[in-house]
Amino acid sequence: VQLQASGGGLVQTGGSLVVSCEASGDIFSTYLMGWFRQGPGKEREFVAAISWSGGNTYYSDSVKGRFTISRDNAKNTMWLQMNTLKSEDTAVYYCAARKDYGSSTWADIIYGAEHWGKGTLVTVSS
Repeated sequence: VQLQASGGGLVQTGGSLVVSCEASGDIFSTYLMGWFRQGPGKEREFVAAISWSGGNTYYSDSVKGRFTISRDNAKNTMWLQMNTLKSEDTAVYYCAARKDYGSSTWADIIYGAEHWGKGTLVTVSS
């Protein structure tokens, strides 16, 4: 599967932004999906994950309550709605995918993502 993230940009502290990830090349609904980010001078970190159906989601503590991950399998697209943005949310955001064979856990996408898209830069400025 090929992934393409988009929607990044410059936003003020406290503002909102939505980034998207469009998939192609395989059946989107067979993939566990996730968002990761890499801030300046930092290692890449997990942000959020969503099950193949969209019925289950999982977030890092740093974004829980502020970010919402969602997907539409008919549109082969995943989104990350980011609210109440902080300067520490500044990062390149990457979408990732791992084939779901029916017994996947969140650790599978967090530590074993198989496909990565090019990132989209989100800059939060005061």
